[in-house]
Amino acid sequence: MAADDRRNGDLTNHNHRDPKKPRLSEFLTESDIRSEFAHHHTGVARVNNGSFGCCPSSVLDAQREWQLRFLRQPDEFYFNGLRRGLLASRTVISSLINADDVDEVSLVDNATTAAAIVLQRVGRCFSEGRYQKEDTVVMFHCAFQSVKKSIQAYVTRVGGSTVEVRLPFPVSSNDEIVSAFREGLKKGRANGRTVRLAIIDHITSMPCVLMPVRELVNVCREEGVEEVFVDAAHAIGSVKVDVKEIGADYYVSNLHKWFFCPPSIAFFYCRKRSSEPDVHHPVVSHEFGNGLAIESAWIGTRDYSSQLVVPSVMNFVSRFEGGIDGIMERNHDEAVRMGLMLCGAWGTNLGSPPEMCVAMVMIGLPSKLCVESDEDAAKLRSYLRVHRSVEVPVYFLGLRDGEEGVKDKDSGVITAYVRISRQVYNETEDYERLRDAITELVKDQMTCQNLPPV
Repeated sequence: MAADDRRNGDLTNHNHRDPKKPRLSEFLTESDIRSEFAHHHTGVARVNNGSFGCCPSSVLDAQREWQLRFLRQPDEFYFNGLRRGLLASRTVISSLINADDVDEVSLVDNATTAAAIVLQRVGRCFSEGRYQKEDTVVMFHCAFQSVKKSIQAYVTRVGGSTVEVRLPFPVSSNDEIVSAFREGLKKGRANGRTVRLAIIDHITSMPCVLMPVRELVNVCREEGVEEVFVDAAHAIGSVKVDVKEIGADYYVSNLHKWFFCPPSIAFFYCRKRSSEPDVHHPVVSHEFGNGLAIESAWIGTRDYSSQLVVPSVMNFVSRFEGGIDGIMERNHDEAVRMGLMLCGAWGTNLGSPPEMCVAMVMIGLPSKLCVESDEDAAKLRSYLRVHRSVEVPVYFLGLRDGEEGVKDKDSGVITAYVRISRQVYNETEDYERLRDAITELVKDQMTCQNLPPV
């Protein structure tokens, strides 16, 4: 693997082509792709794959077969099929992320579950006196809300403290992020405290930025942080992942966002160490104590089918030129192209340079829309959904005292961004519909204060 690829947030991207890959005639056609996603609601510009992902019909068919196998003969399914099928999925993932051992990989519902596993362990360390009161957890301020709630539920209530590092945004370089993070760790160590856990996003959600995750983990090691948890909810299927190079203790990524699995499934990587880490699934079953991978493989009677279709997903992505790597590269390039088209049409900016984008891009909205709060952002998003059939998240950027902000072509301060996603089912017309909707609002002198009700 090239040392400078975009796998772990590096800035360069290489276009290597395997001469053994299938001929183009064997790949999915545009018609095939439309057929695979024919269940999507027609007439909607769905440029929000990042929130809920997508699942092709061929994978849904495979999921249905697993569901029927259970319903036909549950005992046979449990004793002869389930564990073997989950191991097959874990083996595929282990290879994709370059884990040393398949036992380092567990399957859980989503990134929130993995966060709960890590933070419950941290909470136990405080409760049992292994950590001192006011020892800290350091994270970026834009960490997912459920992660913050897990800290509240498991850590701060038993004596732990938190430090939130403000992510620079708009951002122009990785150095800005690393510098801010070092300052956050310094605050975490103030007054003799120890930073017990750092939580780092591989790709932040809102605002969306590809983080220099490998460099941030190295900073943690240099600064004596005890453990590092990488919340990579958007990573697999969006960027290449090499958990050994990243070097974190824990790493989680959803497979239903960018890897074409049905909801809900995530892989949770726990780095193997000489002593067994005290990590357990939040739902205690009779497998408790047999290792996290086994605990996660049986948490009672439930639908495991989404965790069993990973091999079928690999069959689906192999039908694209370059497989999943080719999909990631094309999605990134097209998302950036559409982002540049939008900010050119609106006279605004990208929230980060193209090399710090993935298949999601932040584009500034015209200041004339007067987005002045989170409520205004939600109102605009609802308007676009209901009146223009465009599904896209809107992010309000609250400026702090002394911040000048970025100005648009009308010399107004940009206070909001849309986050566009690009997946294989998207077409240029989806983004043109978004472009025209915003352009017409500005032309008609509509603002968030006088939008029609939804």
